[in-house]
Amino acid sequence: MPNVEYRGMNLIIPDNDSEWREYFKLARSHRLMLRACASCRLMRYPPSHGCPWCGSLEWSWREVSGRGHIYSYEIVVHAIQPGFKEWTPYAVILVELDEQRGEPSEHEGLRLIANLVTPEFRPEKEDNVAIGKRVRVVFQDLSDDFALPQFTLTDEPPVGRVWRLPA
Repeated sequence: MPNVEYRGMNLIIPDNDSEWREYFKLARSHRLMLRACASCRLMRYPPSHGCPWCGSLEWSWREVSGRGHIYSYEIVVHAIQPGFKEWTPYAVILVELDEQRGEPSEHEGLRLIANLVTPEFRPEKEDNVAIGKRVRVVFQDLSDDFALPQFTLTDEPPVGRVWRLPA
């Protein structure tokens, strides 16, 4: 897979990193695909060869809706990468997807880390970020065979009581 540039940084996925290479390639078709265990049927993220719940090495890719809610977040105020300096402050969110919520136990779910962006792929305003708000995946195409899944807010009712971390 060729190197791609995102905000002045080279994103390099080595040829021998089959999990991530395939994940980003599938994202280019604007479908959020996760690995699903052939034995226990549970999906997992990040993509890995072995199932973390039953240990099976048999799996397949399964498409998910890309809809969920903000489970947690962090506001980045000091950009480590120069390409993000003009974005600060910006939100990095932990999204709990609608699929597989409460499985395999009541406190688990499918959770992904991503940037929270506007539909124009600009950072969402800090005041709009809150736990419980609904989000959906959007795909930022970076090359002919690579897209970066990110999330944007929706108008759907929140999950539970919406709250923000104290300033």
